Amino acid sequence: MNGFYKLTTIVFFLVSTSFTYSQKVDSIPRKKITIPKITLAPKIDGVLNDEVWASAPIATDFVERQPKNGVPIPDSLKTEVKIVYDDLGIYFGATLKDPQPEKILRELTERDQIENDDFFFILLNGYNDRQQSLQFIVTAAGVQYDAKMTNGNEDASWNGVWYSAVQITDDGWVAEIFIPYAELRFPNKNIQVWGLNMEREFRRSRTRYTWSPVDNTKGEFSFYDGEIYGIENVKTPTRLSFQPYVSAYLNDYDGKSETVFNGGLDLKYGINDAFTLDMILVPDFGQSKFDDEILNLSAFETQYEENRGFFTEGTELFTKGDLFYSRRVGGYPSGDVNLEENEVVERFPATVKLINAFKISGRTDKNLGIGIFNAITERTYADILNTETNTRRKELVEPLSNYNILVLDQRFGGNSSVSFVNTNVIREGDYRDANATGMYLDLINKKNTLNYTASTAGSWVKDNTSEFGMEGSAGIAEISGSHRFSAEINFRTKDYNINDLGYSSETNYINYYGYYGYRYLQPKGFLNNLNLNFNLNYTRRLETNLYNVFKFNFNSNFVTKKFTSFGGGFEMTPFGANDIYEPRVENWYVTTPAYYDIWVWYSSDYRKKFALDVNLEFNKFNQIARDYIEVEIRPRYRISDKWKLFFGTDWIFSDSEEGFVNLKDQNIIFGRRDRNTLINSLESQYIFNNKMALNLAFRHYYSEVEYSKFFTLQDNGGLLDNSDYLLNHNTTYNNWNIDLRFSWWFAPGSQLTLLYQNSIENSIAESGISFSNNFHDLFDAPQLNSFSLRVSYYLDYNRIGSWLGKNKIEDLSPSKKRKKKMNLSSGI
Repeated sequence: MNGFYKLTTIVFFLVSTSFTYSQKVDSIPRKKITIPKITLAPKIDGVLNDEVWASAPIATDFVERQPKNGVPIPDSLKTEVKIVYDDLGIYFGATLKDPQPEKILRELTERDQIENDDFFFILLNGYNDRQQSLQFIVTAAGVQYDAKMTNGNEDASWNGVWYSAVQITDDGWVAEIFIPYAELRFPNKNIQVWGLNMEREFRRSRTRYTWSPVDNTKGEFSFYDGEIYGIENVKTPTRLSFQPYVSAYLNDYDGKSETVFNGGLDLKYGINDAFTLDMILVPDFGQSKFDDEILNLSAFETQYEENRGFFTEGTELFTKGDLFYSRRVGGYPSGDVNLEENEVVERFPATVKLINAFKISGRTDKNLGIGIFNAITERTYADILNTETNTRRKELVEPLSNYNILVLDQRFGGNSSVSFVNTNVIREGDYRDANATGMYLDLINKKNTLNYTASTAGSWVKDNTSEFGMEGSAGIAEISGSHRFSAEINFRTKDYNINDLGYSSETNYINYYGYYGYRYLQPKGFLNNLNLNFNLNYTRRLETNLYNVFKFNFNSNFVTKKFTSFGGGFEMTPFGANDIYEPRVENWYVTTPAYYDIWVWYSSDYRKKFALDVNLEFNKFNQIARDYIEVEIRPRYRISDKWKLFFGTDWIFSDSEEGFVNLKDQNIIFGRRDRNTLINSLESQYIFNNKMALNLAFRHYYSEVEYSKFFTLQDNGGLLDNSDYLLNHNTTYNNWNIDLRFSWWFAPGSQLTLLYQNSIENSIAESGISFSNNFHDLFDAPQLNSFSLRVSYYLDYNRIGSWLGKNKIEDLSPSKKRKKKMNLSSGI
């Protein structure tokens, strides 16, 4: 344990001394533009003929970012952007020349998707800290994409309400954009200085050009933004919006139908210019997409993607340290049932109902980010049936529960940060409570070439007893140049458990990690990009000390000048492993043989109508007949700029794998099994225009497991034949999902969604079923058919006030052309 305390001491020392670190980075020339304030706003129609544009300052002299970093943009693609502002927001008018405007690529997509498109990109940073920015992108087809970018990590789940229009012209295309202050975050100052970069994608040659030059040799893209001056004495309107919704569901499951009507409200309130309250009242997540469920035979639960908008949008502060897994809130009940004689569980709820939730987030003018999240879930019961008396009762499986997160994130030195995170779950009565706390340091040197990281976290769980666990890490990475390296040490104690509000799988280990990478910084020969990396991992169990695994890994990635991508890799464990998790019992382990794993992949040019992705993998163990083969093929075809098809098939064959089966008579039973898995998916999108789309998504997952032999695990990690074990564990599992969704963004921030969903799941204790019999069994299983309609409408407080004549902010209605202070004609 002395090593733990030494590492923790190092972490706290780095945290405590980090504030004395230089607050300046190397002087990198930053482009600057000073913009004027206007009194009459332009019409957002993609035509720059309004009076304000005639005298607006121009941002120009764009420079290529990729693939040829640092080359000036050719005159044939000259790009000029005019920028102005008023009390409502900031306006951009971009003229993007193209010598062949009839060839401008403008594939229609749903909102927040970009495919084969030219686009114009704005990166705004109200705090000018080069760390957290907002992205606003409009494609040549008029489709909007927005996201939050934090230290190079993009969160596309954020959806702002802003306005844009595009026009194809005789010498290129034009993008006109208005971004309200309500969507931005900036300090409460009379004089503002914002970070700004702008980028253009010229899709035909897949080149990108930025206004403020970017050095691809080091750092993140967002570190190289320029600056906007001139924004002064802005009288921003009240940042308050409502999004009421109504929804209706007609559900049929196993011949039983029900009709459900819901109504609720999402609220956003700007507490000040920097902090925002997001609240959801009477939530409704019935139209969330299905999970890609699998047959999980591993020692750990499956971690699924979050599909609920409230938990994905604007949560970048709350994901610091990976202590927050939002699927815990309203997820599977934490309790179990106690059955009496002749009782069976008639219904066990799959989820817990969320009563309400809110989050407050923002950043002070001293660059301190503050995030508060809170959610409450209701009491949830299982239905118990007595088969003898035919009476029913309910048993509590999840009490009234409160989930809370507090985050403090201090940025300094231009591109460094230190963060404090606390998560807390309190359940009513004597049920389990939990708390987790972490500190995280991310430090980059003045030259932007070295990145130092350190962290420490502790977990406390109170159930029948109290348990405390901890984890820690420290690392260094070279982040510039062609040759890059990193080294890291991290550990977790056996009682580290954040699974009440986070996700932790492997525990009780110490790991040493090393990395070396080489990359092209400029195109060479027939390649635009080359990236090679080598990785070493050495892991031991902490209590009691035991070798776990030594692993070598190599990866490669190549992109040709014709934009074909390919690569591959190799992994091996030359000394085998002692798996401390698969036995599912503390202090036990199973010895697994050495293996080598080889994979290759190929991806064709997505600019073509037909594109193809292929992945092949072969894994061979140092054991007779034990291997793993996977073949994944994903063709895609663009029928037109409106209609496209995607197909995927994934075949996985795992022969003679050995894994946990059961605990019986104080013995740990393992089995040797063959497992075959087939996953087919089909997606079709028809995009009517940049506001309306029809999307079909289908997925069928099939997995068959057949056991040939059983063993008893020995205390030395070996397996002893157990011919007396006769229980059947053969399995055939199917999961079938269909989503047919019509979406219409009928007004800014407002959406109508009509959805049909079909879901079937079955699992039978049998293998070797024929193809036809498998589908016969599948369609005989109970299935869910659901039709639903949901309408949400975005209401801005200032617009409501103007309708009622109670404030001076003018109506945004496009029908008020120039008679009002503001006129926006395009919408989403």
